[in-house]
Amino acid sequence: MSNQQAALAAPERDTAGVIAPPPLIYLFALGIGFGLDVVIGTGSLPWTVAVPVGVASIVAGFALLASFLEAFRHAQTPVDPYTPTETIVTDGPYRLTRNPAYLGMALVYAGIAIASNALWVIIPLPVALAVIDRGVIAREERYLERKFGTPYTEYKRRVRRWI
Repeated sequence: MSNQQAALAAPERDTAGVIAPPPLIYLFALGIGFGLDVVIGTGSLPWTVAVPVGVASIVAGFALLASFLEAFRHAQTPVDPYTPTETIVTDGPYRLTRNPAYLGMALVYAGIAIASNALWVIIPLPVALAVIDRGVIAREERYLERKFGTPYTEYKRRVRRWI
């Protein structure tokens, strides 16, 4: 049986097939960053700047995460990327960004790094964002295009991937 025949014979999974749970990707990068901070040294921001800016970023990130969860609850579709999606969510933060959860997690990550004055923690963030972009978002988008077709591609044309 050729690969093409095997692909046609195998039932298509009704999930995005993301490479890892997104919170774990961010936590892994955060751990690497704190490891770098221990080995290399701490940041140099004054606490009067680091704490308010970091806390503001954390609060903004959690607010975005809460609005994402509320939008999914309202749409009655699961949050778990390993569970079939029931509908395209376009309300709440999804009017402004197609990925408010990942943006919120990135804000929380950055806020933790800044508030703890561990600026080396920022270094792995771009790598985590690239993994999220390619290993999670791109897979979710292919899945949603396959599952919902034109309505999803039209939504993609209207709303940016990040911000």
